[in-house]
Amino acid sequence: MDILILLLILLGALIMVYNITCYSLFLRDTRDVLLSGGNNVGLWRKLALCLLIFFLLGYLFIAIFTDPNLLVALILFFGSVFVSIVLILMFRLLETVKLRSLDIAKALIGVIDARDPNLNGHSLHVQSLTMLIYKYLPRQLKSQINSVSLEYASLLHDVGKLGIPEAILNKPEKLTDEEWEVMRTHPSIGVRFLQPIKAFEDIDDWIRYHHERVDGQGYYKLDGKDIPLASRIISVADTYSAVTLRRSYKPAKTYEDAVAILRDAAGTQLDSTIVDIFLAIPKEEVDACMPEKMREHGDAAEEPRGTAETNA
Repeated sequence: MDILILLLILLGALIMVYNITCYSLFLRDTRDVLLSGGNNVGLWRKLALCLLIFFLLGYLFIAIFTDPNLLVALILFFGSVFVSIVLILMFRLLETVKLRSLDIAKALIGVIDARDPNLNGHSLHVQSLTMLIYKYLPRQLKSQINSVSLEYASLLHDVGKLGIPEAILNKPEKLTDEEWEVMRTHPSIGVRFLQPIKAFEDIDDWIRYHHERVDGQGYYKLDGKDIPLASRIISVADTYSAVTLRRSYKPAKTYEDAVAILRDAAGTQLDSTIVDIFLAIPKEEVDACMPEKMREHGDAAEEPRGTAETNA
């Protein structure tokens, strides 16, 4: 009986070690726009981790320094099992919330893109390309960015175009200098739109600076490493999407044409490292990022608009 009691307590302790490990990984991997929650939530999360460690120490203390009976052993064992069940349910619930929230955001962005026939499907395309680039980032770069936050930033990067007059968005001719000045305000407008959502504060700069150039000639004149890594990734995805997107004033370019443009822009407009990573991705995976609505209309050719920026 004593051996059974000891085994139940030690097994409960092992399950608690597993619970602590899973919860620690959860805390590490969920510092994103949906679960940031502010300082108070962070404090409660750390307190929960401390309690789990305290319970584990309690298991070990009881097993080593006391003479527990079978009832105590069963309570400790099933207590650790109960904690495991609660954690699993919490993880699955949060994953469901993330997926549903992202689905809602995609639906809203679809409505926004549909306002401009030249951008219909563009935001989803940029999001898919951005996450594809993230997939191929080396570990040291990937560790600098939360994937969920990056997904939202890439999806919402053009939300500020809601504040741009349709006469400018849908103008079939080359924009005037004054109209370009208005168009260039869309990143800051987007950040302003998202300000009421406090959790999105972490990605404000990613959206604000997604049109910066590494040579310092972008909207805000940042250069090189001063531009957030996430913004540099989105910029490459945005440029490729803009080049391969059919618009009323220009036909869609081929993958090969887009690759040539990216190579030419590397080191001046775009981050050379990110471009190299993107160009190393198999063409089939890049093509798979194209939304169905863009594929259906991608072959139609129109007269070019003029010298508009490729990633505007």
